[in-house]
Amino acid sequence: MYRALTAVFISLCIVSLLVGSDPVSWSGLLAGAEGDWLTLRASRLPRLIAIILTGMGLSVSGVILQQIVRNKFVEPETAGGLDAAKLGILVSLVLLPSAGVFSKMLTALLFCFVAGAIYILIVARIRFQQVVLIPVIGLMYGCVLSAAAEFYAYKYNLLQNVQGWLLGDFGRVVQGHYELLYVLIPVLVLSFVFAQRFTVVGMGAEMATSLGVGYRRTVALGLLLVSITVAATVITVGSIPFIGLVIPNLVALKYGEHLAKTLPLVALGGACLLLLCDICGRLLIYPFEVPIGLTAGAVGGIVFLLLILRGLR
Repeated sequence: MYRALTAVFISLCIVSLLVGSDPVSWSGLLAGAEGDWLTLRASRLPRLIAIILTGMGLSVSGVILQQIVRNKFVEPETAGGLDAAKLGILVSLVLLPSAGVFSKMLTALLFCFVAGAIYILIVARIRFQQVVLIPVIGLMYGCVLSAAAEFYAYKYNLLQNVQGWLLGDFGRVVQGHYELLYVLIPVLVLSFVFAQRFTVVGMGAEMATSLGVGYRRTVALGLLLVSITVAATVITVGSIPFIGLVIPNLVALKYGEHLAKTLPLVALGGACLLLLCDICGRLLIYPFEVPIGLTAGAVGGIVFLLLILRGLR
């Protein structure tokens, strides 16, 4: 499976480098054409790196959240994480207008972490947890945060600009405007290092404690990694829903939930899915482009519905 998925990943990377409104050809690259190499270096390669890091980060974040909450339908979109990050960015725009991108990311990270902790506390207080109830609560919670963010944007006359800016879109990713996503590399490394602990946390607090795993510390670390991923992706490329839900569930259906073994597959699958959605978005109305937030939302929403119907049986 790893070989097949790696082959698909490499193929999608090659297609992603060549497809776009400004065509790049192999003949031009081999001939050393200045325009083709400039497009490749300044736009296509940064975009490819951003897509890969975002896809891997969001899919790994989704599986970490699912282990923490112990529900397969939870990911940053269905736990209020994306909406909390939006609210944090809006607050930083108003209160810290001269702050840099990194400061805005830290504000979004803080809001996302606090919102995630509150969501976990809410879920923990529910006595009878049905499989569909937890993501529904998360969606309602996210709607409240989204309404607060939109009200905040409306109050300070930022609504139109923010709605376009926060919609997931890799079209604005060029050299010099995506490097913040490199923060996801240590996040992914730490996720792999602590994969075994996250698997144990998914067994519950009592089981984790009996196996010598610090439950609260591991949950806090997982929330921190998820918050960093969400904040970095939202502030760089906007909101991209459901990537963290689709891939972990598809991998778990066939290979189980032992993260030490399946996490590389989850990360690679997330990158492949996001690459596929981005390529489709570039080809659907060529030479124009459909934002990745729309294509990923459509694909993820359909799969999410199918997974819920399967879980209700």
